[in-house]
Amino acid sequence: QVQLIESGGGLVQAGGSLRLSCAASGRAFNNYAMGWFRQAPGKEREFVSAITWSGANTLYAESVKGRFTISRDNAKNTVYLQMNSLKPEDTAVYYCAASPKYGGPYGYASNYDYWGQGTQVTVSS
Repeated sequence: QVQLIESGGGLVQAGGSLRLSCAASGRAFNNYAMGWFRQAPGKEREFVSAITWSGANTLYAESVKGRFTISRDNAKNTVYLQMNSLKPEDTAVYYCAASPKYGGPYGYASNYDYWGQGTQVTVSS
């Protein structure tokens, strides 16, 4: 079992930045690839970014590529999502998730076994 707790969400103006954190507890954190997903009101949950267990490989949705950066610190059992140049369309609840699947694919929510409770990100225009 892995417990995930997100933090760092909030209200920011367009063009601003936020850094989300996801702290993990339970089974060995470095056994899992980690992902970030988001869900806006009235929309389906969508993939944002993922990082492999070692941090050597990352994956981004086209909509955030070049603006968001995922990273992890296995010593701290934490994964981060640095979000720059935020846009109103980035407004959503952001969830982190853990996947035990070696090799992915990590863009699909069905490949993640554990989820956090989510943190709200609101970008005003």
